[in-house]
Amino acid sequence: MAVMKPAIVVVAAVIERQGKILICQRKRGSKHAYKWEFAGGKVETGETPVEALRRELREELSIDAVIGEEIERYEFSYPGRSPIQLIFFRVREFEGEPENEVFESIEWTRPEQMPSYDFLDGDIEFVKRLVDRASRPVEAAIKAQEKRP
Repeated sequence: MAVMKPAIVVVAAVIERQGKILICQRKRGSKHAYKWEFAGGKVETGETPVEALRRELREELSIDAVIGEEIERYEFSYPGRSPIQLIFFRVREFEGEPENEVFESIEWTRPEQMPSYDFLDGDIEFVKRLVDRASRPVEAAIKAQEKRP
């Protein structure tokens, strides 16, 4: 039996600056209104994921981004919907100041504060892993400090 590839591929940017990550809140009246997410969107026919993310960031935030490494990808299914493939990329370099072009709100937040936001169901587990990764260097530094005489 053939494994079906998700028909929809969605790309998202983990935009980092000065220890904070940019998150975006969906508009009132939209699907999943007021839920938080990472900027990005669907990969259109003929686009690579990187091209799609670059386009989406220009449209949503008016920035020209250098798309960094892929952080993670996985499939997610909303109830009654076909699975989507989510691909998260790191963005540390961009030209322009992010401007809210399509969201209810955008915010720079520290990773450890992210679990207090109401994220899209498809992003929740990724947010937990992102917070866990962000806390590891701090924990390692604390343990190293504790071992010193």
